[in-house]
Amino acid sequence: MSSFPENRMRRLRATPALRRLVQETWLSVSDLIYPMFVAEDINRPREIEPMPGIFQHTLDSLVSEVESVAELGIPAVLLFGIPSHKDEVGSQGYASDGIVQEAIRAIKQAQQELAVIGDVCMCEYTSHGHCGILLEDGIVDNDRTLELLAETAVSQADAGADIVAPSAMMDGQVGAIRDALDDNDYDNVPIMAYSAKYASSFYGPFREAAESAPQMGDRRGYQMDPANVNEAMREIEGDIFEGADIVMVKPALAYLDVISKAKQRFDTPLAAYNVSGEYSMVKAASANGWIDERRIVMETLTGIKRAGADLILSYHAKDVAEWLAEER
Repeated sequence: MSSFPENRMRRLRATPALRRLVQETWLSVSDLIYPMFVAEDINRPREIEPMPGIFQHTLDSLVSEVESVAELGIPAVLLFGIPSHKDEVGSQGYASDGIVQEAIRAIKQAQQELAVIGDVCMCEYTSHGHCGILLEDGIVDNDRTLELLAETAVSQADAGADIVAPSAMMDGQVGAIRDALDDNDYDNVPIMAYSAKYASSFYGPFREAAESAPQMGDRRGYQMDPANVNEAMREIEGDIFEGADIVMVKPALAYLDVISKAKQRFDTPLAAYNVSGEYSMVKAASANGWIDERRIVMETLTGIKRAGADLILSYHAKDVAEWLAEER
């Protein structure tokens, strides 16, 4: 008898057809959400320097871009707004004629089938760049902020948002928003909660894209410590209890263990945000010829899906949709 193992694992790796037959994780265009930026004080799309291929859009260019997103089969976009005016309470975030509210209306008029998600936070709209109202000592006032987050969510629902996505990491934000939506007859509008949002160094390019860098201090007083995973489970559990329909882990690549643990523990749909810094690193390495961008991106998003994400928010979404179509 031969001493060689009878179970030859390579048998099922020999051809592309065999590999497809036993593939365990499938990335689909239906898994993708495309984050987009719309700005009030520009008259043409402006490329974001550290995020090649990603733009701050005008309302007109946003609608045009959304149409191409829909044609690719991507089911949803997430909107971030950059207002022309900022103040201490981020009033343009919840204004009925705010830039995101106007963008939602424009998109829904052009594309009825595409799901539009409104980011519910204050950092893009406040003059100080924090995610809530500041007290005199520079600490964010959690409970006063809840009122404005709820008002923002209702204003986005008024405009036609399909989903609202609170990202401020205020205690009780999901419950406050759920109550406000229900009280205004938006009980059918789902909440996608940024439940485990870490105080991450991977957000740098986003803060330039959204013009939302804090003017003093940082966000470690309300975003999570990157060292903690059990805390993330408590955050997710709390958001589900308060009424979250989808929960999120952000960022993705350095937190695959958090995604995996959340998937094992909860049966609520789970999103993962492949954030700006993760995107920019790939773009920079690709521009220098150090990596194969397509293969790296597909491997990365497959890894996020394999870890347990049901939905992936990624600035690579359009490219991935095109590559998946080519593979079909």
